[in-house]
Parts: sequence; structure tokens; C-alpha cells
Amino acid sequence: MDAIDRKILAALQEDGRLTVTELAAHVGLSVSPCHRRLRALERSKVIRGYRAIVAPEAVGLPFQALVFVTMLQEDRDTLLGFEDAVARIPQVVQAQRLFGDPDYLLRVLTADLAAYQRLEDDHLATLPGIQRLTSTLVMKSIVDGRPVLGPAG
Repeated sequence: MDAIDRKILAALQEDGRLTVTELAAHVGLSVSPCHRRLRALERSKVIRGYRAIVAPEAVGLPFQALVFVTMLQEDRDTLLGFEDAVARIPQVVQAQRLFGDPDYLLRVLTADLAAYQRLEDDHLATLPGIQRLTSTLVMKSIVDGRPVLGPAG
């Protein structure tokens, strides 16, 4: 990956709706080489996809909780079962396995505290292999959706 590829990535992270012509002008290439580079970045999975960034509060999901999960047991089958079950809960918008304690971090969006409480009681607390759930409520997001590569790379 060279400086031009990094410029392409930075530009698309800023505005994923750029046409190839606009992108080429932005990074200083003609359309054909820009298009080839873009397709190569997509094929190699450097660019994993394109999507709209939706404001959670605009779709009725203003309540956000971070849930720290400590596992009771950490054998392969238990972890895979837990991860599969978490992936099927639509309110979990991000899930990460961590080193150390806790074992997982989940980012959960719901309509309000009552909806979160129901989700925790009915779904999160019943996940396989868990020992403890610790929830922290998000007061305010300071940095969210920052590009992986900025203009400086």
C-alpha cells in the first residue's frame, strides 16, 4: 500500500459516496488507474464495504450501554457458543473479545433503561458460559466512527 492508496482510503472514509471520477480528482489520478486501485483495495478486503452511518437517537435507540462480560469457563466450545449467541442479538452493535479480565466488551443500543433491563434479564444474562455482567451507561460519545486512516495516514 502506497501513499495514493492511503489517500483513496482517507477520501472514502470521509465520503463513501464519492464517484470514481470525483475520487480520482481528489487523489490526483486519472479515472482508470484510480478505478483499478479501488477494485484492488476491495478485492484484498482492505475496504470491507460501504454503509450509511445512522444516528441511533434518530431511529429510537438513544440509550447506550457498555457491557463487560467475564466468562465462567473459557473452553473453545463455550466461547464459540457465547460468540454465536451474541452475534444473534440485534441490539449488540459491537462485540470484542479482550485479553485479561473482563473477557468481552459489548456495545448495546436500546430505547431506554427499561428496554436495556429487559434485554439484560431476558437475553444477556442467559448467554452461555458467563460468570458476570457489568454494565456501564454511556453519558456522551466524544469520538465515534473516526476514520482508520486520516489524510496524514
